[in-house]
Parts: sequence; structure tokens; C-alpha cells
Amino acid sequence: MRAAAWVAQLGVLVVHNDPVVEAELWGRAPAGVTVHAARFESPTSTGAEYTEETWQRLIAQPDVRRGLVQLGQMDLTAICLCFASASFFGGPEFDAGFAAAATDLAGGTPVYTAGEAIRAGLAELAVRRPLVLVPPWFTEPTFAATRRYLAAGGFEVAGLLHYRLDDDWDGVARHRIFDRGGRWTVDPDEVCRQVGAHFPAEADGVLIPGSGFRSWDAVARLEETLGVPVVTSNQACLRRLFTIAGLEPAVPGGGRLVDAHA
Repeated sequence: MRAAAWVAQLGVLVVHNDPVVEAELWGRAPAGVTVHAARFESPTSTGAEYTEETWQRLIAQPDVRRGLVQLGQMDLTAICLCFASASFFGGPEFDAGFAAAATDLAGGTPVYTAGEAIRAGLAELAVRRPLVLVPPWFTEPTFAATRRYLAAGGFEVAGLLHYRLDDDWDGVARHRIFDRGGRWTVDPDEVCRQVGAHFPAEADGVLIPGSGFRSWDAVARLEETLGVPVVTSNQACLRRLFTIAGLEPAVPGGGRLVDAHA
């Protein structure tokens, strides 16, 4: 069997202990699209809650700079910062500042953020009032930042639903759940159940931010059940790659954003 030609290569810059980005992107990327990762230390690795960000602070981190330089030396199509919380706290100015500085560090390879990709995905599908399902490790400051960020892009949050893990996690501080292994326990079936049970009538779509939040396997089912588009961080990042590469969406079962036949 002849191997498919390589048509696009995506570099992803992810926190050091996030396994979900590569798993979801490799599982959904069409033939000829490859994914290559570099990692940087998670801001919560010290145990502190993540509550603020600037593009200047993040771009100054040695492992972020090293990752961008190394990915840039691979002649990739584009690079995505798969860490939407940074965009939420930093605002649209974070997206613009980080993308420009990171593209320079990457030797001219286009760099974009998960936040930028999410906003583009919502706009493409004409979603203006999404129900936002946030990961269990998000806290109140992140809720507020998410609302501000979406509002700055012209989106109104129809509802904000905090994904709930089982009772075994009740004693763990929210901002520590991801680092304690909560990223492995998210169940797409439960994503469907919780969204379906709390979907407000005024919502015209669903947004599931959080690159480390396993949710892509729920997208097609939610779209069929609710009759509205669903956008996730990793799905939006792949869609942004398609745009840069001039490719038509072709991810059967991946949701309306990445499947031209959906």
C-alpha cells in the first residue's frame, strides 16, 4: 500500500503533563497530516493556582522559547499553543503578542493560540451564544476570564457548566485536579450526559475549552442530539491548521467544524 503524501505538519506547544492534545489530534488528523509536540512546564506545577497571564511572561519562559525554536527548525506548516487558559487570562492582546513573538522565534513558521482558534471556529459556525462546558480543574478566576475573553470576541455565554467528576475527587482542590490525574478520568459519555442535561434553550452551540480535557469523542453525538455545532480546543486547533494549509476539512465524525460532510 502506498503511503499518503504529507500535506500538512502541525507543531503543538503543550504543558509538560498534558497527554490529551496529541492523543486527540493523532486520533483525528486525516491522512497526510502529522502532529509534533514540544512541552513547557505547567504553571500549576508548583501547586499555585493559575490566575493571570501576559504574552511577555510566557514567551520569556526558557522551555517555551526552546520549544518554539526547535519546532521552527522542523519546517512545519504551523504551530499552535495548546493552552487556552493563557488566552483567557491574557485576552485578545495575548493572542496577538504571543503569536507575533513566537512566529519570530520559530523562524517564520506561523504560530497561533488555542484561544484564537476557538474564536475562529465559533465564528465560522456562526455560534454567538454557546453553552461553555469547562474542565473540572477550572476555578472561579478562570470562569470569569473565559467570559471576558469570549465577550471581547463578540460572544455571549448562554451558560457555563462545570464538568463534574465522581465523588472521589471532592476532597481535591480544583486547581490541583489536572496534576493529580483528573485528565485521565474524563469520560466522553459523561460529557454528553452532562451537556444534554443542562443545555439551555437560548444556546446556539457548545464550546468545550481546555486542551487537556478529553471531549472530542463526544462532539458528533452532541451535534446529532442537540442539533447545534460543537467546538473544542483541539478540534479548533486542527481546523486552524487546515485554513493555513489551504486544505478542505475532511475528518469524518469529527464534527461540523472539521468535516465538510457533517
